[in-house]
Amino acid sequence: MDRVALRGLRARGHHGVFPEERAKGQTFVVDLVLGLDTRPAAAADDLTKTVHYGVVAEEVVALVEGEPVDLLETLAERIARSCLAHAPVQEVEVCVHKPEAPITVPFDDVTVTITRSRV
Repeated sequence: MDRVALRGLRARGHHGVFPEERAKGQTFVVDLVLGLDTRPAAAADDLTKTVHYGVVAEEVVALVEGEPVDLLETLAERIARSCLAHAPVQEVEVCVHKPEAPITVPFDDVTVTITRSRV
């Protein structure tokens, strides 16, 4: 299976279990790896035979900016479902970063990574 990756999609969201996270919001970063067969698109040099990663990026940002959820796991699941709604995409790996998580010790990042497929 071929891969199309989008790395570092950034959007401001209001996700989290604490009231201040919901009120203030914070930046979330999303990395995607889409699994699909790119041969039909390559053979025809035709965008309609592959996934339009610009559209996927816009949809992901809309989800991050949209309805708040408590858990990164829930947000990642929503993103995965959105990616799999594109017919050529057979599987997706979604990594959601929360670099401003309310943790009381020094840290670089918090991530949740999931992999989903049609089968």
